[in-house]
Amino acid sequence: MISAPFDNATPSPDPVDITDAAFWQEIGAFFTTAGLNLAAVAGIIVGAILVTWILRLVIHRVVNRIVNGAKDKANVDDTQALERSPLASVRLVQRTRTLGSILSNIVNVTIVIIALLLILNVLAPTALGSLTLLTAAIGAGLGFGAQNIVKDVLNGIFIVAEDQVGIGDVVDLGLATGIVEYVSVRVTHVRDVNGTLWYVRNGEITRIGNLSQGWSRVILDLSVATDSDIDEVEKAMLDTAKALAKDPKWRTRILEQPEVWGLESISGDALVIRLVMKTRANAKDDVARELRMRLKHTIDEMGITLPALNAVMPTGIEGAQRVRGANPPKTKPTPVTPTPERAVWKPKRTSKKPSSPGDEPGTTPGGTP
Repeated sequence: MISAPFDNATPSPDPVDITDAAFWQEIGAFFTTAGLNLAAVAGIIVGAILVTWILRLVIHRVVNRIVNGAKDKANVDDTQALERSPLASVRLVQRTRTLGSILSNIVNVTIVIIALLLILNVLAPTALGSLTLLTAAIGAGLGFGAQNIVKDVLNGIFIVAEDQVGIGDVVDLGLATGIVEYVSVRVTHVRDVNGTLWYVRNGEITRIGNLSQGWSRVILDLSVATDSDIDEVEKAMLDTAKALAKDPKWRTRILEQPEVWGLESISGDALVIRLVMKTRANAKDDVARELRMRLKHTIDEMGITLPALNAVMPTGIEGAQRVRGANPPKTKPTPVTPTPERAVWKPKRTSKKPSSPGDEPGTTPGGTP
């Protein structure tokens, strides 16, 4: 007897009785749970969007209030005019907008992470606990690998918040010196005098010398012959500098009256007399050039001949050893301990004794001298 091909087939499961009330209860519970989860996820997303919108609105209003206050104080209509204003309000605007964008990004990232964790907790409550170890490992790896980025960002936030540098400032960062063209929370763009654009990471900046904040000082050293009348030369230098300070074209750039600090150094070739003038931060070089030109004309009119120096005289801040008698702190030189000479072994020289009386010098083989 040949059996049918379907005799060995797997028996089909028992048919579901759709008339059973328990079946419909399970279906209803499934859709109820899914609907509640979907509603919870939708509520989390809507809440995250709402919180993000509210916080961004608060940050935007705070930034606009600070910017509008700066414009009202400067009596201008737009922020572009602040760059031409003598006030430093443009720095406030730049700093406020940068910090506003940073806060907005932080708010967005934080809310997105919290929303994702809440959604995961709703959809799979047990998965969040199992991901704790994986999340810790990923966080440790990212923290170790991205520590330089975190350092750059944190340092950049403090640089921007404390107004250490701004666009258009002449700065000395140690790594690069020039004009700041762009400042962000991670990198600062500096263009040097040769036109090279340097990208300096904020985390690598350990010191900042800002030549555009506050005021600057023109330090000018004039070398004259040793037989010159010092009082006459000092009076001529001071009169020339005061005339420059009274000039309508230059007086807005000069903050205080010029001063002669007197005889700076004496050598066999020349006498060096120092003249200083306090100026605005960005006007130092222009005032120094004009002052040198006028001093040259004054010296020519007085008939003073400049000495031919064999050595380069210190000028500017490099030659400033004192400021109104206040000497900079000096440390004693580190004593150099002489290295003791290492003893060199040498073989001890011993005189050979003659083996026989005839071997002595000046004697004959028989021993007779």
